[in-house]
This record gives sequence, C-alpha cells and structure tokens, in this order.
Amino acid sequence: MSGAADLLMRQFLAWVAERPRSYAEAMEAWRSNCPRLSVWEDALDGGLVCLDGQAIGPGTGDMRVVLTPRGRDRLGAA
Repeated sequence: MSGAADLLMRQFLAWVAERPRSYAEAMEAWRSNCPRLSVWEDALDGGLVCLDGQAIGPGTGDMRVVLTPRGRDRLGAA
C-alpha cells in the first residue's frame, strides 16, 4: 500500500475505533466512486473492519461497523 493510501487507511481505522459507528455513517463519510480511493472496500476486503450484526439504531443502515483483531493490530502498528 502506498504511503498516502496507508495514511488514509489508518485514519479510517482510527475513525471507526473512536466511537460506535453505523454502516450508514461509514458510507456517508467514507464511500467513494473513485477506484483510487477505496478505503472502505479495502478495509472490508482486508479483514480490517466488519459489520458485527448489532444495530446502533432501528434502521437497516444502523448495523455497527467494528474493527476486527486484524484492524486493531494494524491501527496499533502506527
């Protein structure tokens, strides 16, 4: 991963770790249609974050996004 992409990934992981985040909130803040800015997709594909099946609110977009152990390790390596 390039330096800029790695920095962006660490920023995303820190954002997720900061407080409970919903899927809808993550999509609003981090979704991109640019193939060069795919931090959300890269984090999912890399097993760094997941949807844990718990809802933060009543809507379907309220599923909680959490760091996986691998994501916590990656964030801690900063």
